[in-house]
Amino acid sequence: MHEVTSQHPNSPNTPRADDERSPLLPKCAVSCVQQYGTDDDLSTHTLGDGVSTAKLRWIMTSVWIGTFCAGLDASLIATLGSSIATEFDSLPLLAWLATAYLVATAATQPLAGRLTDIYSRRNGLLLSNFLFAAGNLICGLAQCPSTVILGRALAGLGGGGLNTISTIIVSDLIPPRKRGLWQGIGSLFWGLGNGLGGVFGGFFNDVWDWRLAFLVQLPLTAASVVMICIHVERPKVLGGNSLIKRVDFLGSSLLVTAMVLFLTGLNSGGNLVPWAHPLVLIALPVSALVLVAFVVVEEKVAREPVVPIRLILNRTVACACLTNWFSIMIAYALYFYIVIFFRVRGLTATTAGASLIPFSITTAVASLGAGFITSRTGRYWWLNMALLLLMVLATVLTATLSLSTPVWTTMIFFGIAGIAMGGMVTVTLLALSNAVTYEEQSLAISLSYAFRSTGSVIGVAIASAVFQNVLNRRLWSKLGRKENAAELIGMIRDSLDAIQLLSPQDQLVAREGYMLALQAVFLTLVGLAILGLVSGLFIREIKLHTTQNREGAHTEPVEYEYI
Repeated sequence: MHEVTSQHPNSPNTPRADDERSPLLPKCAVSCVQQYGTDDDLSTHTLGDGVSTAKLRWIMTSVWIGTFCAGLDASLIATLGSSIATEFDSLPLLAWLATAYLVATAATQPLAGRLTDIYSRRNGLLLSNFLFAAGNLICGLAQCPSTVILGRALAGLGGGGLNTISTIIVSDLIPPRKRGLWQGIGSLFWGLGNGLGGVFGGFFNDVWDWRLAFLVQLPLTAASVVMICIHVERPKVLGGNSLIKRVDFLGSSLLVTAMVLFLTGLNSGGNLVPWAHPLVLIALPVSALVLVAFVVVEEKVAREPVVPIRLILNRTVACACLTNWFSIMIAYALYFYIVIFFRVRGLTATTAGASLIPFSITTAVASLGAGFITSRTGRYWWLNMALLLLMVLATVLTATLSLSTPVWTTMIFFGIAGIAMGGMVTVTLLALSNAVTYEEQSLAISLSYAFRSTGSVIGVAIASAVFQNVLNRRLWSKLGRKENAAELIGMIRDSLDAIQLLSPQDQLVAREGYMLALQAVFLTLVGLAILGLVSGLFIREIKLHTTQNREGAHTEPVEYEYI
């Protein structure tokens, strides 16, 4: 291990002596006061610079209610989707329900940092809750497929904002040394909601009506809004009508357009339409061109870029985002294809869905545990490497699965992946927010969420391409000589339930084909886990300070270099 003592890359080169014009609070504390207000007692009972611990707890509770709802809403469609599509006699609706939410979420997250820097976190939270509630209300009252899709898109806009802004607020108010624990608690709320979403949706669908699963979220959202209004004061920021001049409309429009085109094309290919369809062939190249235009605008034109290019060039920020990117690809691919594995093994859809619970539980617990460790030790590089090695181990173990592997063993492997995933998310968020200035934290966090959004779609797209290609080749090699080969193979590829209708010999061929395709997917995930590990190697570890201004009494910040 090589240890270097140096200044923080974003700290001033030389200390500035205080004079009569110097503010009594550091700049970050002033920002906290403007965004959240202060209590009268700002002495020994403060955790964030200028915000009391009691006030902080109320603020975060009001925020985490929304985080819980966003996690719940993201996963309940897994059990409600087929029922909604059946009621409206529209099978393609099933894919669009997930796509609309995902694309809307991805479009919101990169913008949340800069826009709430300008218009305040409070207003961002209130708007996100409003969009989230409106989306769920529309879904609950929908009488046609297009209305449901509109509702899911609005809910996605709100949910994406709730997730991103909640993390930004933790970075606003919690000093780096204590931040990991609070981020872990936030991840626990999201993980709890995400883990319960499928069960929650299935319960309302089976006992009452699928619409109620959307409508019952409205009281929780309302409670979050009331608490935000009470505990998060109106921002004391000057600007008035001039604030709109600070918004990077051109850059924001280009970024949202690029994200929407990219995710729509990638998610549609192989799912809604063939990869050779004009929608895919036009959307993906155009998204690349728009992204290039966005980079030029941010670097050359924008006065306050929504995503400053210098952030992407920051080694730790870039590597933390890439680590998230590869790990999210793995998580989402596993999330989809472990269920298929259980279905191939003969488990019911309900039982297969329940197999996802260990992943949600271990993800939430590991996130909280990683936050506790970083808060106690003040270090995170070695912890991140251990978690990334654990992800490699989990994918290697998953790649050994076969038709004879016990179900409980598979769930343990999946749980190990959840531990790696939950801990990694907390540690990398801490690393990237600690690698930039206080003023840039919100932008770096938004950038990280943008990588997560694209990673989720890319992961499923890669896994789908590998799975379908291997399955198709295997089935044609074994069943291609049959008289009705095309019809038979098409039926097997389109529906797992159709396997039960085959002859015993053809059932065996179909199950072996599915298993071979699944093993190819899991081996691909091993490669992604190794790429995530390599990315994590290059994250710099910077000392976690106990104050937001990141300055010790008479010492310079310490940066630990391992590679």
